[in-house]
Amino acid sequence: MFRSLSVALALVLSPTPAPPANATGPVEDLVLPVEDIIGEVESLDGTESETKLGKQVTVALTSDVLFAVDKWVLTAEARKRLQEVARKIDAEGAGGVVKVEGHTDDQGTDAYNVTLSQRRAQAVQRAVRGLLTGGDADLQAKGYGESRPKVPNIVDGKPVAANRAKNRRVELVFNVKQ
Repeated sequence: MFRSLSVALALVLSPTPAPPANATGPVEDLVLPVEDIIGEVESLDGTESETKLGKQVTVALTSDVLFAVDKWVLTAEARKRLQEVARKIDAEGAGGVVKVEGHTDDQGTDAYNVTLSQRRAQAVQRAVRGLLTGGDADLQAKGYGESRPKVPNIVDGKPVAANRAKNRRVELVFNVKQ
């Protein structure tokens, strides 16, 4: 023990050699990518989230709260949630295009998922259009199927049910007033 302690003390207390007086070398600038920090606020139950990037706000509602499995008819709970989103768009929205984007998880065929996500986006579009009080928003619906997952459906080769649930969603994307 004393031998290792004396070796450690010798290393710590020994003087650090100075660089040679004529040492020169190229000076390079460090260029690193700057990425936007996107904050996401998620509801306690995980069924709704909101992100803001600059003037663009995205409100995501999980399909589990909006629709029954494999359906595109809105539930009663969905209508309550969409009323809240419509109030937010009315109060904070800058007008113009409001994108209604449907998404699915990776279960089912690509064609089925695109069709299902399109029908769900259109159902939300119709409902929100009827709830908005301002007339200056142009709602555009599009289904993306499983092509834009929010989180990976499969982690370490295993499906993750919680991730799949987050990927089954409808997002409303709009710009806010300055």
